[in-house]
Amino acid sequence: MSAVTGDLLPLAVGVAISPIPITAVILMLLSRQAARTSTGFLAGWVAGIVVVTVVVLMLVGQAGNTSTGKPSTVSSVLKLVAGVLLLVMAVRQWRERPKPGEAIQMPKWMSAVDSFTFGKALGLGFVLSGVNPKNLLMCLGAGSTIGAAHLSGGGDVAAVAVFTLIAASTVAIPVLAYLTARSKMAGPLDRLRGWLTQNNATVMAVLLVVIGVVLLGNSISGLTS
Repeated sequence: MSAVTGDLLPLAVGVAISPIPITAVILMLLSRQAARTSTGFLAGWVAGIVVVTVVVLMLVGQAGNTSTGKPSTVSSVLKLVAGVLLLVMAVRQWRERPKPGEAIQMPKWMSAVDSFTFGKALGLGFVLSGVNPKNLLMCLGAGSTIGAAHLSGGGDVAAVAVFTLIAASTVAIPVLAYLTARSKMAGPLDRLRGWLTQNNATVMAVLLVVIGVVLLGNSISGLTS
C-alpha cells in the first residue's frame, strides 16, 4: 500500500494544484451565497475525482494484471498515453502564458458566480474535476496505478480515498477555513485569487511536465520489465 501511495502522490498533487478550480471556489467564497455554492462545488469536485478514478480502476481490473505482480500492458499503455498528452498540454500552457503586463483572460463563467445555485456549483465542480482534460488524465493515471497494484477490495477503497483526499484538499481547505472563520478569510482569499490568476499558465506548465515525466517513466518501466 505504501508503494501505491507513493505512486499516487504526484498524480494527486497534480489534481490539487489546479489554479482554475481554486480560483473558482475562492470567487464563490467571496460571493453572496458563499456557503451554499462553495459546498456544492466541493461535493462536485470530490465526486468527479472518485467517479473517473473508480471507472478506470474497474476497467484496468477487468483487463487483468500479470500473475507475477507486474503492471499489465493495459495499465502501462494508459500511463504512456497520459504522460505524452500531459507533456503536450504543458507545451501549450507555456506558450500561452501571459507576457509581463498583459491582461489575464479568465473564463466567462467566473463573472456569473454570484448567480450560481447549489446545483450549478455542484455540476461545475464535477466537470472541472472529472471532465477537464488535465484532471481526467491524472485520474486515469491514478486508476491505472491502483488497478495494477493487485490490492484487495479494501486496499482499492483505501487507495482511492487517499488519492481523493489529497487531490481535493486545495478546494476543501479554503471552504472549511471560510466556514469556520469567514471574517478572517476574505483578505487572504482575495490575494490568493489574484496570484493564481496571474500565474495560472506557468504553474500548470511546470506541473504538467513533472507529472508527465513521472507517468512516462512508470509506463516505460512497466512495458520493459
